[in-house]
Amino acid sequence: MSSLTLIIIFPLLGFLINGLFHKFISKNWAGTLACFFPALSFLMALKMAYFVFTQGPITEDLYVWASLKETSFPLQIYMDGLSAIMTLIICGIGSLIHYYSTGYMSHDEGYRRYFSYLNLFLFFMLLLVLGKSLLLLFVGWEGVGLASYLLIGFWFKDPEKVIAGKKAFIVNRIGDAGFLIGIFLLFNTVGTLDLIDINQWFNLQTGALTSFMINLIGIMLFIGATGKSAQIPLYVWLPDAMAGPTPVSALIHAATMVTAGVYMIARLSGLYIHADVAMTIIAIVGAATAVFAATIALVQSDIKKVLAYSTVSQLGLMFLSLGVGAFSGAIFHLFTHAFFKACLFLAAGSVIHALHEEQDIFKMGGLFKRIPITAITFLLATISIAGIPPFAGFFSKDEILWNAFASSKGHFVFWALGSLTSFMTSFYMFRLFFITFLGKTRYPHPEKIHESPFSMTSVLCVLGLGSVVVGFLGVPQLLGHPFGIQNFFEKALEGTVAQVQLGTYTHETEFLFMAIAIFFAFAALGIVYFLYAKDLEKSSKLSQKLSFIYKTFYNKFYIDELYSFILIRPLHFFSRSFIKDFFDSIIIDGFLHGLASSAHYSAQQLSRLQNGRLQFYLLFVFLGLFIALSWSLYYV
Repeated sequence: MSSLTLIIIFPLLGFLINGLFHKFISKNWAGTLACFFPALSFLMALKMAYFVFTQGPITEDLYVWASLKETSFPLQIYMDGLSAIMTLIICGIGSLIHYYSTGYMSHDEGYRRYFSYLNLFLFFMLLLVLGKSLLLLFVGWEGVGLASYLLIGFWFKDPEKVIAGKKAFIVNRIGDAGFLIGIFLLFNTVGTLDLIDINQWFNLQTGALTSFMINLIGIMLFIGATGKSAQIPLYVWLPDAMAGPTPVSALIHAATMVTAGVYMIARLSGLYIHADVAMTIIAIVGAATAVFAATIALVQSDIKKVLAYSTVSQLGLMFLSLGVGAFSGAIFHLFTHAFFKACLFLAAGSVIHALHEEQDIFKMGGLFKRIPITAITFLLATISIAGIPPFAGFFSKDEILWNAFASSKGHFVFWALGSLTSFMTSFYMFRLFFITFLGKTRYPHPEKIHESPFSMTSVLCVLGLGSVVVGFLGVPQLLGHPFGIQNFFEKALEGTVAQVQLGTYTHETEFLFMAIAIFFAFAALGIVYFLYAKDLEKSSKLSQKLSFIYKTFYNKFYIDELYSFILIRPLHFFSRSFIKDFFDSIIIDGFLHGLASSAHYSAQQLSRLQNGRLQFYLLFVFLGLFIALSWSLYYV
C-alpha cells in the first residue's frame, strides 16, 4: 500500500478496531491505539510533505471507481503544497487532541466509542483534502458531516445534545444541496471532476463559458462552504456544536470540519479567479460574518460560546481573504488559527475540567494562581488571536487586512470591516481572559480547583508554543526574512493556488496599515483592562446603560428565534396539519383503509356462496354447464 494512502488508512484502522472490538479492548489500549494511528499518519505526512516541498506534487492511482460512457472516475490520492499543509494540520493538531482526550474523557463510559468516532473524523477529513477529484472530496465532505453528528450528539441521553447534533447535520445538508448543484454544473461544463484539470481548464478556456455560468458554479459551490464553514446564513449550527465534548469542539473548530469550505475554494482558485461576482459575494459574506459573530462574542458568558463565535468570526476573515483573491493569506490564517484556536478550546476544557463542568465565566475568576499552566497557555493563544506582534496571529491577520485593501479585488470597506473585527477580537478575548483568570475567585468551592493531568497540560504547552512561533513561517517581505526564514506559505503554495496582483503601494503605506492594526489590538486591551482588571462593577454599569444593545448581542440578534418563526414553525405546522393530518391520515390512510374495507366487504359477500347446502352448489354447477354449452353451440 502506498505512503499517501496509508496516511488516510491509519485512522480508519483505529476506527475499525475500536468500533468492532471494543468489548475485547481495555480502556488504556483503546486510547493508545486511537492516538497511535493518527500519530503514524502525522509521521507519514511529514515524510510525504517534505518530498512535495522539495520535489513537487505526488499522485497515487488506486483504481477506477466507476465509468460513465467515455468518462471514468478514478480514485486518486494527490498531495501538493496546499494539501500537504492541510494534511499536516489535520494529523498534527488531530493527534494532539487525541492525546489530550485520553485525560479529558478518562472517566466517560463511552470512552471507546468516543475514540472510534474521533478516528473516523480524521479519516474523512484526510480523504477530503487528499482526494484528487471533487467526487472523492464530496465523500469526505459528507463523511465529516456524519462524524460531526456522532460527536456533537455523543452524549445522546441528553435531549439537548441530540438536538444540537441534528441541527448541525440538517443545516449542513442545506448547504450541501447547493454544493451538489455546483458539482453537477461543473461536470456538465468541464466534463471532469479532477480538481487539477478543472483549474487548468478554466485558466485555458474561460472564453468557452459565459460569465453567468462561471459565477453560478462559483456561487453554488460557495453555498456548500457557507454550511460547512459556518458563514451567514448557515452559521447557526456551529455555536450549538459546543454540546459535544470540548476536545471535539477543538477538533471541529481548529483542524477539521470548518476549514473544509476554505480549503475547497482555495483548491478551486483557478475557477474563482474568473468568477468576479462570486468572489465579491464571498468577500461580502465573509466580512459580514466576521463582524456579526464578533459582536455576539463580545458579551457571551459561556466560555465555549465565546470561542465558538470567535471561530465563526475568524472563518469570516478567511473568506474575506478568499474573496479578495488572497488565497494563500486565507490558508496562512487557517494554519495559525489551528494552533491558537485549538489551544484556546483545550485550555477552556482544562478550566471546565478543573471547575467540575462549570462553563459560566462569571462564576470563575482568580484561576491564574490555581491552574497556572492552563492560564499561561490560554494567555499566549489570546495574545496571538488578538493580533499582537510577534505572535502568530499578528502575521496572518495582518496579511488578510493588507490584501483586503491593496488587492485588485479589495476595497477600503473590506479593510475597515476586517479592522473592526480585529478590534472586537482583541476586546472579547482579553475580556474572556481577565474575567476567567484574574480578579477574585467567584467559584463556590475554590479548594476543589486543580490543574489538569499531564496528558492535557503537555498538549496545551505545545499548542501555546505554536501560537507564538508558527507565524514566522509567513513573515511578509516588508519585514524581511527574520532568522533567514523566507515566506514559507508563498513558496509552498506557488503554482498551487491563484495569485491576485496587489496595487502599487509604498512600504510606508503598508507600514501605516500594520501600525493601525497593532494600535487597534492594544486599544482594545486597554479598554478591557479599564473595565475588567480589578472588578466587574464598571462593566456591569456599562451593560446596564447599554441594556438594549447588550441584550441584543447576548441573544445573538434573535436569529435562532427568527429562523424558528419564519422556517421551523411553519414547516412544523405544514407537516402536522397538511402532511400528517390531511395527506397522510385522510389521503394515504383513507385509501389504504378503503382498500381494506372493500376487500372485507367483498369477502363477506363471497362468503355467502359457501353456505354448506348441496342443492345450492348443484344449482351453480348446472348453471355453469348451461352457460358453457350455450357458448359452445353459439360460437363453435
